[in-house]
Amino acid sequence: MKSLSISRKQLMLVALLAPTSLFLLVFFVGPMLIMLTYSFLEPGLYGGVEWHFYHWNYGRVLGWADGFYEEFDTVYLEILLRSVGLAVATVLCTLCICYPVAFWVSTLSAKKKALCIFLMTLPFFASMVVRLYAWVLILRNSGFANQFLEATGLITEPLNLMFSGTAVIIGMVYIFIPFMFLPIYSSVEKLDKNLLQASEDLGATPFTTFRKVIFPLTLPGIVAGCILVFIPSLGNFVVPNILGGAKVLMIGNMIEQQFLYARNWPFGATLSMIIIFMMMIILSIYLYKSAKKQAAL
Repeated sequence: MKSLSISRKQLMLVALLAPTSLFLLVFFVGPMLIMLTYSFLEPGLYGGVEWHFYHWNYGRVLGWADGFYEEFDTVYLEILLRSVGLAVATVLCTLCICYPVAFWVSTLSAKKKALCIFLMTLPFFASMVVRLYAWVLILRNSGFANQFLEATGLITEPLNLMFSGTAVIIGMVYIFIPFMFLPIYSSVEKLDKNLLQASEDLGATPFTTFRKVIFPLTLPGIVAGCILVFIPSLGNFVVPNILGGAKVLMIGNMIEQQFLYARNWPFGATLSMIIIFMMMIILSIYLYKSAKKQAAL
């Protein structure tokens, strides 16, 4: 009777998970496999693919191109490194903004907390493109930022903020702040205030309390927020298109160009797979560390 009950529970679990698993298999794993396959195929003369094994797509980026049909060009590695640098800068900026704000929000009353979280998620109700064009109005030479700086006497001529790495970082920080704030806030809310009081009673300085108590306990939220910001920042192409122009080219823009304009689908798939492999390595390290930590408890 007990085994029959277990089998029924298992059947119910399978029935509940089957639709989601099927959806992910068709619309996530399927396209990934297509992309992986295309990355090892020869580009067609007028677009599309030729069904011949062609590993030179990866050699064009990583350095083993044949030098005849494909040539290794360091510009692709430069664009990849630039993308990583801008993504890391976005992570650091969002972390510096969200970490103290999360602590401040945690000290408010329940109603004010709910209001702050609602305000944090409010931008999602508007189109990202519309919000980014609002930043164009702010950052351009005749925009609000330059007018304000000139009015206060801090500058005498407009700063070239638009179409720069700074503008791209500002745009991505603005877009991805909620992705950093919510995990950190969740960790801060779970923080046991008795531990802070005990640390103070034992004579620890505020810095020691932060280093030995607060930071380790909020580290899971920090790591989760960093991953949630870094991964979409690395492959982002909308923000560089609008705020970076042709001067700030990221790997996401290269992929867009290969698929839509150059019609070199295999090379676009190769660039996509390189990003995916990087993300999988980051996630694997995070999951390994988390599993190791859980096993040690």
